[in-house]
Amino acid sequence: MIADLLLKNGEIYKDGSLQKKDILVEKGVITRIEDSIDLSEKEVSKILDLSGQQVLPGLIDSQVHFRDPGLTHKEDLETGSMAAALGGVCTFFEMPNTTPPTTDEASIKEKVDKAKKVSYVNFGFFMGATQHNLEELKKASDLEGCCGIKIFLGSSTGSLLLYEREALINVFKNTKGMISCHSENEDMLRENIAIRDKATTAHDHPVWRNVDTALSSTKRLIGLAREAGRKVHVLHITTRYEIDFLRENKDICTVEVLPQHLTLNAPDCYDQLGTYAQMNPPIRTKDHQEGLWAGILDGTVDVMGSDHAPHTREEKDQGYPKSPSGMPGVQTIIPLMLNHVHEGRLKLSRLMELMAERPAELWNLNKGKIEIGKDADFTVVDLKGKFTIKNEDQASKSGWTPFHGKEITGRPTHTIVGGVVVMKDGAIVARAGKPAL
Repeated sequence: MIADLLLKNGEIYKDGSLQKKDILVEKGVITRIEDSIDLSEKEVSKILDLSGQQVLPGLIDSQVHFRDPGLTHKEDLETGSMAAALGGVCTFFEMPNTTPPTTDEASIKEKVDKAKKVSYVNFGFFMGATQHNLEELKKASDLEGCCGIKIFLGSSTGSLLLYEREALINVFKNTKGMISCHSENEDMLRENIAIRDKATTAHDHPVWRNVDTALSSTKRLIGLAREAGRKVHVLHITTRYEIDFLRENKDICTVEVLPQHLTLNAPDCYDQLGTYAQMNPPIRTKDHQEGLWAGILDGTVDVMGSDHAPHTREEKDQGYPKSPSGMPGVQTIIPLMLNHVHEGRLKLSRLMELMAERPAELWNLNKGKIEIGKDADFTVVDLKGKFTIKNEDQASKSGWTPFHGKEITGRPTHTIVGGVVVMKDGAIVARAGKPAL
């Protein structure tokens, strides 16, 4: 039998360190890891010489919004997954606030069927919770390609919203699998809506969606989770107070943080980017950013997602508060975090926990580590490679990034999914189409 792929001369990330090893892939699975594997071109379909590069387990972006169906002028599954592949992301989990929202078995199947044809990388889709779809949510854990349930406790892009106590308890008690929550206090957002309506710049976005709207919602969420005896996953934490609170409640929750909140801070980002820095929950001041970093470094934070949420320039240029919240990020999450590694803010081993090992554990995937028998997903990088993030290089339909002009050290060179080289040196080199998780 001819093997699929041989990775030669790279430094592979294994057991917490980089080691000079070769890797053999057969039928999409890692079958050999040795100091040197010498096979001829007659014995293996493709041989990649990765001298001077680092082979990481395939990295996972645990939160994206690819706008498909209904909002495909901003993004679709094909362009979103292409952006993922170009950025070194091997697997994405996509959110349900599309038009119409993804709230039942049929809409999950529709997404899965399309993604099998057009996605360049692995995928999973969340089912959104509403007041009236508990019976559908009960099916979520058994559906092909469904990675969990998403609850919006505060209103954001789209119509999905669920924050009433009894409805939440019912979902927690009567469903299985991952429950991921957007945690902002809807009552407070409505009470403070005049702040938004009177605002003329995006500087007021974090004033309207203030620290208390986040903290009060997260405290309430954890209280309800304890009452129901159900662990929850809290998305895109933005405040140091939430990190302090969640640190003491890790038995009942897992935690996500975004690179935007680790890299940008207020008021500078609103001075420089205006509405292009507008997202939910908002980018906050440096003291909160430092609190997030503390949570990253001490293990409070479990996973890293991009919250890729593209909008067109025309939409963003409407001015606050008409401008929608969200920014693209799936193509830049890995370079940004590798740059933090280069600058000494983060160890490579911790990044592997956040974007490979922990998400694979939480979603029960045969991924996350370079081991014999694991899926052959690899994010190959040049840790010393330098480049500048540019709008014109983004595959997203939105065509922009808040990090335009940022100089980066740490460049993805190959994205390998199931033993297939999808991206090489900034170009897509494989046809679309992948099986569901």
